[in-house]
Amino acid sequence: MMTSSSDELSPSAGPAVEVDHLRVVRGKRTAVDDLSVRIARGTITGILGPSGCGKTTLLRSIVGTQIVESGTVTVLGLPAGSAELRSRVGYVTQDPTVYDDLRVLDNARYFAALYGRTKDDADGAIETVGLTDHRTALCGNLSGGQRTRASLACALVAQPELLVLDEPTVGLDPVLRVELWEQFQLLAEQGQTLLVSSHVMDEADHCHDLLLMRDGRLLAHTTPSRLREETECTSLEEAFLSVIRHSTEPMSAEAG
Repeated sequence: MMTSSSDELSPSAGPAVEVDHLRVVRGKRTAVDDLSVRIARGTITGILGPSGCGKTTLLRSIVGTQIVESGTVTVLGLPAGSAELRSRVGYVTQDPTVYDDLRVLDNARYFAALYGRTKDDADGAIETVGLTDHRTALCGNLSGGQRTRASLACALVAQPELLVLDEPTVGLDPVLRVELWEQFQLLAEQGQTLLVSSHVMDEADHCHDLLLMRDGRLLAHTTPSRLREETECTSLEEAFLSVIRHSTEPMSAEAG
């Protein structure tokens, strides 16, 4: 398995997330299969793979909302889901988690109150996501991209150390996608750790580290440049396909 230089973590700080032999079964299907990984602080780590590969299940395990079969998940030095992590971890699901009958401002202030933050913190989060001009609009009247931004503001209001985003750019036009990734980069530069799932390989270039998944398994923990170098592919999509082919070769040989 390819590993990135970000695995060389500072012993004093420790990883933002450490997953050890995680196994999750949903129904009768193994959604995550013996996955282990360490994620460095202050980085943007992209979790990439086709729909149904286990990305959302992994993220749910990290934020502590998923029942796991075996293994451990440690977040910021604590077991995933610990009460102490509630204000230190922000989670943006695929469907925006805002109240449509409330204004953008009211949503942000509501979550600010839950986290013990101030109205100024709510205003700052709205400004960060570029919704200042829409702060008094009802969330139900916003476009899909604006509702995603409003949901992001509600997660950012707690000023989390770890921000987990499940396919935040799905369905957005190219301009909005670029703007969101620029915001993610700024957050990382300020010291936050971001986990961003996607099934769009061209978004991988925005990440420091990449986790490539398929069928619930981690195929590689690498970087965009190292992935290209080791697969000798210019396109990240072709590089990912090359990793998939190599991962299935041993199984094909055993079957033969």
